[in-house]
Amino acid sequence: MNYQLDHLKELEAESIFVLREVAAQFENPVLLFSGGKDSILVSYLAKKAFYPARIPFPLLHIDTGHNFDETIEYRDWWVKELGAKLIVGSVQEAIDKGTLVEEKGYNASRNYLQTPVLLEAIEQNKFDAAIGGARRDEEKARAKERFFSHRDEFGQWNPKNQRPELWNLFNGRKNFGEHFRVFPISNWTELDVWQYLAAEKVPLPSLYFAHRRKVFQRDGILLADSPFIKRRPEEVVEEKLVRCRTIGDVTCTGVWESEAKTIEDIIAEVAISRQTERGGRADDKRSETAMEDRKKDGYF
Repeated sequence: MNYQLDHLKELEAESIFVLREVAAQFENPVLLFSGGKDSILVSYLAKKAFYPARIPFPLLHIDTGHNFDETIEYRDWWVKELGAKLIVGSVQEAIDKGTLVEEKGYNASRNYLQTPVLLEAIEQNKFDAAIGGARRDEEKARAKERFFSHRDEFGQWNPKNQRPELWNLFNGRKNFGEHFRVFPISNWTELDVWQYLAAEKVPLPSLYFAHRRKVFQRDGILLADSPFIKRRPEEVVEEKLVRCRTIGDVTCTGVWESEAKTIEDIIAEVAISRQTERGGRADDKRSETAMEDRKKDGYF
């Protein structure tokens, strides 16, 4: 199947332009890496943007300690493939130090605890730009983002106070203590991402492909059975053929029943899907404005 579509080349060129602008305008950027397809894509584009030199900034992973094992295995392998430096911010360490308090109960998740760990890592390392893999088609709050998204000295985002971006001119001016979040793949769709990864033959985590896993249903979402999740008495575990469409903390990352075992299968599945990939994220369902509230507090 041929995925060398003209619009993919245009998206690639746009993203590479943005990444090079980051390198030109900022003194100490970092690339946020979750191990999911979007951050894999951004890191791959960064490799292309600066080849044959190495990527001129480190990768930063905020580790909740409740990841899928496959995510961490892939992360470590991919960083070596890129020849990049990896920095890990640990939620578990913050809990152990007493700076964060872990949630309790059936819906407990460490996903919200990533934000203070991320902000601390940015402050400690003096990063002035954090590159992320968010896309505007993912969620309504992310649709409000610019390519260069200003954050104040507290790491907070004000969606009503963003700078215009006319003719691909990006304003990276900031005051001391402030930083920017940069989103090079803002204009990509989920289908674009999969078609590009297929065309470029980029290796991906096994979680994205159909595999048998023990799961249970909660509030209309299939969750992977895990020692990190406290199940309710009525929640029954059964084995199903599933895959992930998005990868995050195991406590809030829903899985989808699927038979897609190849990237071509995934593309065909995504092309006819009526639900967005984040429709299986339990963290987005805590409130109507869950994502925007987190972004205002300094989330990815």
